[in-house]
Amino acid sequence: MDDLSVVDAGLTGEDLAALSSDVAAAQKSGRPFSRALRVKGSARALMIRGARVPKAFQAPGGVILWVFDATDTEDEIAQLGVAIGQATALYEDLSGVIQAAPMPMWYRGADLRLAMVNSQYVDAVEAASAEDVIARGLELVEGSGVGGPLGNAVLARDARSVQSQTMPATIRGERRMLRVYDAPLSTGGVAGFAIDIEDLEQARARLKRFDDAQRAMLDRLSAGVVQFGADRSLVFCNQPFRRLFAMKAEWLADRPEFDRVLERMREAKRLPEVRDFPGWKAERRDWFLAAGGGQEEEWHLPGGAHLRVVAQPLPDGGLLLIFEDRTEQVQLASARDTLLRVRTATFENLYEALGVFAADGRLQLWNNKFRLVWGFDEEFLATHPRVDVLAEAASRQLANPARASLIADLVRAATVERQQRGGRVGFADGRHFEFAAVPLPDGNGLFTMLDISDSRRIERALRDRNEALEAADRIKTSFVATMSYELRTPLTSISGFAEMLNEGYAGKLSASASGYVEAILQSVERLGMLVDEVLDLTQAEGKAPELDMQPIDLGAVAQAAADAVAPLANKRKLDFAVEILPSTGAITGDARRLQQVIEHLLRHAVAGTPAGGRVLLHTDGTDATARIVVSDDGVGMSPQAVTRAFDRFAQPGITRDGERALGLGLPLAKQFVEAHGGTIELLSEAGQGTLITATLPRR
Repeated sequence: MDDLSVVDAGLTGEDLAALSSDVAAAQKSGRPFSRALRVKGSARALMIRGARVPKAFQAPGGVILWVFDATDTEDEIAQLGVAIGQATALYEDLSGVIQAAPMPMWYRGADLRLAMVNSQYVDAVEAASAEDVIARGLELVEGSGVGGPLGNAVLARDARSVQSQTMPATIRGERRMLRVYDAPLSTGGVAGFAIDIEDLEQARARLKRFDDAQRAMLDRLSAGVVQFGADRSLVFCNQPFRRLFAMKAEWLADRPEFDRVLERMREAKRLPEVRDFPGWKAERRDWFLAAGGGQEEEWHLPGGAHLRVVAQPLPDGGLLLIFEDRTEQVQLASARDTLLRVRTATFENLYEALGVFAADGRLQLWNNKFRLVWGFDEEFLATHPRVDVLAEAASRQLANPARASLIADLVRAATVERQQRGGRVGFADGRHFEFAAVPLPDGNGLFTMLDISDSRRIERALRDRNEALEAADRIKTSFVATMSYELRTPLTSISGFAEMLNEGYAGKLSASASGYVEAILQSVERLGMLVDEVLDLTQAEGKAPELDMQPIDLGAVAQAAADAVAPLANKRKLDFAVEILPSTGAITGDARRLQQVIEHLLRHAVAGTPAGGRVLLHTDGTDATARIVVSDDGVGMSPQAVTRAFDRFAQPGITRDGERALGLGLPLAKQFVEAHGGTIELLSEAGQGTLITATLPRR
């Protein structure tokens, strides 16, 4: 054995010792052995196999050695050992990655039973260990058959392709949705892993709900809304869009492309008139790729319509278009501008001086009249002074400078207290102005000034004239009353002497003389009545006449008045009729004055009715009122005469055209009826007669 190892050849010391040990063991136990050895100074490898010498060789205890040249075999074995080491390291690394993976992973053998699972799988099924999972065959997802976990693995194995399926699972007590992937392996087994997509599914559900809510909201907008997808086909449009562009739902249901929608808009004349429509359309097509965000345009359509168009690119490559019909707003804006110009022109040309004060007391607007009245410079007003500064500057113009503070008080009342106030102020140059502060709806206050200097002068002149007229009227009334009293004395004497002559105290009179005396008595009676009427009017002027209010039978009063006027009616050959109905009843009133009223009305009717005419006195009543009606078919009255029928100063006598004359009877009748709380009404037409109705309350 020692000869197998020399200095520069043979076996190494370690190999020789190992070989010697193998030989000794074979001698003792008879067990064969084999050992690979390297030769010093050479790349050769030797394979030595040893065994006990057979008995036939008659060498008891001997060991026979076979030496083979195993250089190629040993090199291959060495390479395989390195490869095995690398594969083992890779396997360990891969196993570590699988164990550290944040998702459940597993391996199924050819029989599709679980053969390996990672820690995430163990945690997901809440098992004690991977061995426990494999032993119990715990599946990650629920279900069986085609829809279960094995069904997906079978499909992957048979189809020799990766298969995926979304399946529910209960992980740590929570219901989750998993995306399960199964991949076939060359060994006949199947590897798989599961991704938790519960958050993704919930996000998708939330996104769908958001899209549904957004589209529901867009469908309720008054503006037209249309949405195009990334492929530029229409995906949504609301009802206002269809109505605005006259598009049918059936055509839109085919999801036309953006260009086709624009062409349909053009056919409906709902696009601006452009010369190069293809170029214009290409520019609008760039809205899908606009890098600067939303685009906005104003479209002026044929027919005067105005559209505001907002184009908003979407993150998914689509486009959202909003069409707002602003025709009415444009028209209103134009009308508003016109109104502002009219208001400004009106504001500047008003006769009044106007100033508008803000809530903080600063002058905001003023017209030219305001500046001229106060004598302010335009530069001063352009600073928008406060009202107290303005009042101090205006005090120089006033006759009483202390009243300038009143202006500030009024403006504050209008802007702060929201109250309307006014007043008058005199200027040092003799002018007078009426001013007012009015709160405006926007919180400002309007201060107005009107020059009333001329009105003041006219007012003063009218007041002086009125005082003179009142004095003249008092003198006239006093004169008439005095004359009436003075006329009574001679009338009494004339009446007395005429009655004496008529009674024959001066001897018997001839027939003609008796006629003269009778005429004197009638004239005296008529003149006495006129004097009484004048006295009644003058005594009652400015106050209600004194009445002796007693319960009276109005029918009896009316009959007495009719009896008093009947001789005059008979003398004029009139048909005089009296109708006193039982409903006339009793009232509370002055019997003497009411009889005068009825007599005046009857005398007026008799005086205006020619011979052969008819005069009617009619009375009736209700529970609350009594009514007196006097009518005739005489010459009637013109509209002008009707308007002044109750005027106490109307000219008595016969008019030039034979129209009924006016006297004091009707004014007195009206005065006494109204003193009783009643009303009187006159209806008349020339040539058709007259109807007078007096209504009196019962109480």
